[in-house]
Amino acid sequence: MQTLYLDHNATTPLQPEVLEAMLPYLRTHFGNPSSVHWAGRRAKQGVEDAREQVATLLHCRSTEILFTSGGTESNNLALYGVLRAMRARGRHVITTAIEHSSILEPLRALANERFSLTVLPVNNEGRVNTDELSAALRADTVLVSIGLANHEIGTIQPITALSRMTRDRGILFHTDAVQAVGKLPVDVNVLGIDLLSLSAHKIYGPKGTGALYIRKGTQLAPLLHGGPQEREKRAGTENVAAVVGFGEAAIRAGQELETNVARSLELTAQLRQGILRQISGTFLNSPVQACLPNTVNIGFAGATGEGLMMGLDLAGVAVSTGSACAAGSLEPSHVLLALGRDREAAKSALRFSVGKDTTAQEIDRVVAILAKVVERVRAAAQL
Repeated sequence: MQTLYLDHNATTPLQPEVLEAMLPYLRTHFGNPSSVHWAGRRAKQGVEDAREQVATLLHCRSTEILFTSGGTESNNLALYGVLRAMRARGRHVITTAIEHSSILEPLRALANERFSLTVLPVNNEGRVNTDELSAALRADTVLVSIGLANHEIGTIQPITALSRMTRDRGILFHTDAVQAVGKLPVDVNVLGIDLLSLSAHKIYGPKGTGALYIRKGTQLAPLLHGGPQEREKRAGTENVAAVVGFGEAAIRAGQELETNVARSLELTAQLRQGILRQISGTFLNSPVQACLPNTVNIGFAGATGEGLMMGLDLAGVAVSTGSACAAGSLEPSHVLLALGRDREAAKSALRFSVGKDTTAQEIDRVVAILAKVVERVRAAAQL
């Protein structure tokens, strides 16, 4: 059975050139980067070269990049690190109703440390109103965390306009850019933010490594205590091979961005139009404008996303019902509920996310297979 992969927002395949860059650090360059001898220095150089490569992608200084185990750790470090470091100044933080669980869950946990949380609503396309943020800012607000692009529906937030409000008041701004990096131009100076999270495996790099951009001068308390690694902000020996792979993936993400965006826009337009034209009772959850170029989220009336996903899986097609981190949950997507969808509509959604190797022929095949799966799932629901 030939397989078709349209779940690139969950993870991307490791690019061959990235693997090649990693192999020496899995074989001969095995030193601990904290060691001062030749083996350690060689490993350390690999880490620092990768730091420069990731910094180049984000248009920042290499000293502002801190390596982590991935997007979830980067988000947790940004939230816990800033709020604990600045709690003498204030205990109020603002986020939105459609953030990833690695934002919402830490903030709920921080309520046990007597921090106050405001969750902003979004419109029916998942976008934050700048006036809503302005009204929510308080004298004791120390941090705003709003994702650059949503992981389920692809909505891009007006981060530059939002951060302008906080910067004028000395409030720090963090953005989860895990889904945006590699799919959008990301310049931390244009965005005007203080912290930004990203992950290697979303840009054809290895799993298990990520980074947190921390603007120079930003106060941050460490989550992990121990050695002096990562400028004493993240103790523990670095995953050298993965970090090197991250750097190589970052280089290629920057070089290939324009081409990949153009191809993704063509493919998602073909997919969206094909589904809406050939399958009745469908509705868009993703906006057509100001959306990740590779992402389409569509609801199917009279069917469940879980049932459709399983039917597609049996036919060799990989898609998702939402975030991979929420896979297996029987609850409807909190993102779609925040858009105003009812529970039935929210549970009928599928997320399709194309990659740089996806072809137009594959899109046509997915639409044809999907039409048959939808018909079967709807018929079974009537029994």
